[in-house]
Amino acid sequence: MADEKWLTQEAYDALTAELAEREGPLRSAIGTRIATAREEGDLKENGGYHAAREEQGLNEARVVHLRQLLESAKIGTPTSAPDEAAHGKVVTVSFPALGIQETFLLASREEAPHASIEVYSPSSPLGAAINGHKAGETVQYELPNGKLMNAEIVSVGEYEG
Repeated sequence: MADEKWLTQEAYDALTAELAEREGPLRSAIGTRIATAREEGDLKENGGYHAAREEQGLNEARVVHLRQLLESAKIGTPTSAPDEAAHGKVVTVSFPALGIQETFLLASREEAPHASIEVYSPSSPLGAAINGHKAGETVQYELPNGKLMNAEIVSVGEYEG
C-alpha cells in the first residue's frame, strides 16, 4: 500500500484541470514565446529564449509527472478502522518531549493545496510512524537529525474538508 497514491475527487479533478492547462494553453504560449525570441536573432545571448526554453522544460516535466500520477492514482481513501491513523484521516498527535500537539490531515502532498488544514504525507517520518496505529498508542520515529522522537496519537477522525 506504500506505493499507492490516494487522492480525493477534488484533488483529482484539480490535477486533471492543471494537466489540461499545461498540455494546451500553457504549452502553446511557451511555444509562441520561444518562436518570438528565436526571431530576435543570436540565441547565445538571448535571455528571453533561454528563459522560455527553461520554462518549457519545467512544464513538460510537470506534464509527465501529472500523467503518471493521474494514471495510477486511486480516488477516495483506503479502508481503515474509525480510530486508525490512515490516509485521509485527521490525526492529532502529542509530542510529550516538546509539550505540544499538532492536528493534520494524513494525505499525499497533492492534497495540500486543496486541504483546509496542514497535510502530512504518509511517507514522511511521522506519517509512516503513525500510519496504521490507533488513538491512544505511542509511536517512535527518527527525526532528520537522527534523534528519536515519541509521538502519542491523541485522536483520529474523518476529514470534513
